[in-house]
This record gives sequence, C-alpha cells and structure tokens, in this order.
Amino acid sequence: MKRVGVTGGIGSGKSLVCSLFEHLGVPVYEADTRANELIQHSSDIHRALTGLLGEKVYRKGKLNKTFLARVLFSDAGMREQINQVVHPVVFKDFLKWSERYKEKPYVIQEAAIIFESGAYRFLDDVINVYAPVKMRIARLLARDSSSTEEIRRRMHVQMTEKNRRRRAGFTIINDGERMILPQVVRIHNELLK
Repeated sequence: MKRVGVTGGIGSGKSLVCSLFEHLGVPVYEADTRANELIQHSSDIHRALTGLLGEKVYRKGKLNKTFLARVLFSDAGMREQINQVVHPVVFKDFLKWSERYKEKPYVIQEAAIIFESGAYRFLDDVINVYAPVKMRIARLLARDSSSTEEIRRRMHVQMTEKNRRRRAGFTIINDGERMILPQVVRIHNELLK
C-alpha cells in the first residue's frame, strides 16, 4: 500500500479533490480535522501546549482556537515549536490509521503543510492542488468570518505555490476552467500502476 499526500494552499480545494478520490474508493485521512481532535484529547499535546503557551491555550478544558490561531499566524518561532509538538503525533496517528487499509493500493493524507511539517519524507508521493489566489480568497471569505487581511496573512506563512509545485509529483489545477475529475482519474490510474 502506498501513502500519498494531498496538499495545497489554504482555499485551494484540497477537500473537494479528496472527496473525488474517496468516490474512487481511496481512504482519506483529514490531518487538520484529526489534529484538532488530538490537540483537544491528547494529554501529551495538552501538556506541551500549556507549557509553551500557558493556561490560556485551553479554556475550561477546551482548546482556545482563537488564541492558538493568533499565535500560529503571528509568531513564526512559536508556530515552529507548536508544529514540533503536534505534527509528530498526527503523523503517528496517520500511520496507525493507514494500517487498517493494507489491502488498498493507496491511502491519502490530506494536509495543508505536508512539506513544511516534513511528512512528505514518509509518503510515496504528493499531489498539490492549485487555485489562483483571487479564487482562494473568495472561497475563504464565503466559508468563514476571516477578513481578506487575515486570509492573506495565513497564505503568506504557507509555502509558495512555486515550491509546492516543484516538490509535488502531481498538480491538480482547480481554476474554475479545467475539469477536476479527469485530473483526479488520471492521477488515480497512475498511482494504481
């Protein structure tokens, strides 16, 4: 069984692409969703984050997402320390999860920062999802209550599109003009070889 990553900038359409792979029978591990669960329930992460950020990172036992997001997107040094706490735990969880699908030709880990976290080193291939910046901003403005400035700040801390494309084995173009499904099917067939 191969392990394949799907990554891309915030708002690029990773979830849409992954849903198409799921329709083809490919199991998908949503790293961001799982990370949120682990941050909430892992005593190791809870202890480490409280040590780094103080008691205000958890309110009445629940993660203070607003506070954590503010730190992640404003302090590069602290973001790196937080990532060093969270990402190894998430990746171990992904490896354990993927063992349930040994009979499948491949599984997917969907994660925004596959290259930045170092997870790519343990994957057999990576698929990058690209969308133009204006489209990504419009999607994010429609999806949540972030301002354009906040969205641009988040984009700025992510790897550049040029670097993601250079490092990924495949790139899916999600620009509203090219059909996504044929791109997914082509990559799926390549991965089955």
